Order: sequence, then C-alpha cells, then structure tokens
Amino acid sequence: MSKPILVLNCGSSSVKYQMIDVETGDVLAKGQAQRIGDPSAEGLVEHEVGGETFTVTQKLPDHEATLAIVVDLFRQHGPDLDEAVAVAHRTVHGGSRLVAPTLIDDDVIAALVELSPLAPLHNPPGIAGIRAARAVLPNVPHVAIFDTAFFSTLPPEAYTYAIDAAVAAKYGARRYGFHGTSHGYVSHLVAEFLGKPDLRQIVCHLGNGASISAVDSGRAVDTSMGLTPVAGLVMGTRSGDVDPGLHQYLMAQTGWSVDAMTDMLNKRSGMQGLAGMTDMRDVQAAMESGDEAATLAWQVYLHRLTSYIGAYHVVLGGAQAITFTAGIGENQVRMRADVCARLACLGVKLDQAANAVRSKEPRVISTPDSAITVLVVPTNEELSMAQQAAALIGA
Repeated sequence: MSKPILVLNCGSSSVKYQMIDVETGDVLAKGQAQRIGDPSAEGLVEHEVGGETFTVTQKLPDHEATLAIVVDLFRQHGPDLDEAVAVAHRTVHGGSRLVAPTLIDDDVIAALVELSPLAPLHNPPGIAGIRAARAVLPNVPHVAIFDTAFFSTLPPEAYTYAIDAAVAAKYGARRYGFHGTSHGYVSHLVAEFLGKPDLRQIVCHLGNGASISAVDSGRAVDTSMGLTPVAGLVMGTRSGDVDPGLHQYLMAQTGWSVDAMTDMLNKRSGMQGLAGMTDMRDVQAAMESGDEAATLAWQVYLHRLTSYIGAYHVVLGGAQAITFTAGIGENQVRMRADVCARLACLGVKLDQAANAVRSKEPRVISTPDSAITVLVVPTNEELSMAQQAAALIGA
C-alpha cells in the first residue's frame, strides 16, 4: 500500500520538496520554489511529476503564498496530495532538547523560536515554512526532522567547549553538529552494506556545505561542525575552522560589524574566498591549467579534510571504513584519489579503476588488501526524513 510523505526543506528564499512513497522509496513528485520574498524579481515554482515539469512564474511574497501555489500544482498535475500521510520538515537546529523526530505543535514551534539564536540563518525560514505548511495542509501530521539529532549521542568530551562553564550552560554554547540526517543515513547503510553493525567508520559529507563524522556501532562520537554550521571543513563559501581571535582582529582592523564578519565567514570564504569559485569541477580545471589560487584552495581543502580523518581515526581507536558522500564526495574522482593518497600512511590503498566508476549505487573503491575499506555511498536525506516521519506516526 502506498504511503506518500511530503518532505519540505524551507530556506529563507526557497522551498524544495519531494513526495516520497516510503514503501518503495519512489519519488512521486519533486520541485522547488525560488526567489521568495524578493520584491524586485518574479518568483519561480517548478513542479516535476511523471517526467514533465510544470512552472509558475509570479511574485512570491512569503512562504505561505508559495506553498499555496505548490499545493495547487499538486491538485492540477498530481500526485494526489490528499493521500499524503504526513509532512516531514527539515529543521536545522533542535538544540539539546529536540533530539529525535518530533510531532510539530505550537509548543514545538515556540521551542524552535527560542532556539533561533543558535541558527539565525536557518531556523527562522524553517519556522516560516512550518507555519505556512500547517496553514495550507492542516489535516495531516507535521514532523520535524532535526539536522542536529544524530549527533545527540556525542560524548561530553566531544561536545564541550573549553570556555567558562557557567556561560556555556546559560547560553547553550556547545558542539551540536549538522548534516545529521545524511550522516545517520549513510553510516547505517555502510554498516548494512559491509555486514558489520559494530563498524567503526568515518563519514565525509562533502558538498557545498561539508562535514565529517566519527561513528562507532551506529552512534556518532564526533563531528566537525559545531555550535553553527560554519565550523570544521573548508566549504563552498564557508571558512570552516579559524582562530576565534580572527573575529576580533578583523573587526578591529576593518571596522566591520558582527553581522559583516559573519557574512564574510559564511558567504565569502571557503573555496569562494580562496579561488573565486565554489564548484569543485571548476576549481580542478583551473588548478590543472596552472591557476595558483585554485591549486592552493585545493590543497587547503585536502589538508583540512585529511587532518580530520586522521584525528577521527584515533578517536575511533582505528577506523574500519571511510565513506565519501554528497555532491563532491560522490562525484569528484580526483578529490577522492588525492585524499586516499594522503592516507597511504594509514594503509589505505585505492583501486583506481573502481574509483573512476560513476554509479548511484554504494560501492567499495579500495583494494581488498587496504587496511581501511573506502566507499562511495550516495546520500538520500529526503528518503531518510520520510522514513523517520513514517516511523514516528506508525505509517
């Protein structure tokens, strides 16, 4: 029996969605809306079903108006939205209280508002999307799936910041981690794929946003992102780890406000700041043509990533598997090869032919005698969200 669940991911100016049948994993429809709240431009809503794409171009003043258009596209072109058994919402920050899929009510929304200072760029648009979706789809359960939830198992030694303990406790200043839905989905799939439920593994989620996790027997024990998603690896436009003193130094030198500094670290750093581009295919092409900035950016990216892998190898007491996932991790053959070359000291041996294969299936890309199994496993956060929502409501 079909059990469709609508999965929503609401950003400040966009909405992405999929209707997924959790019984089969099939995507029944998907789409996105762009330029929400932009008074100077027409918004665009694209709805894809049955191999066809239907579009609406008009002003999108807010999330509620946008979702009303999405609902209308479902009614006109299918599938039947009335058959949806739930709506699953990607919710970035659940803090230390909301650590599992949660039925959304007014109290949960109030808690998310209270948590917004921890994720000022992400939680407010997510809340707007939740409110809008509940208004236009009032007769189905709405479930919050938290990016931070998978990392609720971190031990205190991993999540505690070495700052004034009273300040940390009062303001919830600690490591939370993000991309948890992806890390949880991939690590579970790898353990099943290798037939080792007690697997000690490292998951490298490498996309425009990037993070890495150490997972022991299905439980996260460390992760690179912290209080916010800026920490950790070098990303498309985010800096990753920097000296906290950099903020005071640059603000004093430039006269920047806190908001200006935050904007620089989030939107004008990472590969964009180093190389002037965010797509790793462009960075690779520029590097191979002799571009010095692109070459340095590539090396900085590698250095940070392999440093974390080495650290997590020790944290785990010896990793048995390393997995690449997300857009860069799944598709960047050269990046994976360069990372594995740096891990030769750990006994990692890459199968070059296997690494060159492009597939949507989980696969091993290391040689049989590699000390650590290396894999590529496509992530599917939307399916994971749908499955978690279905489990919560008993569908």
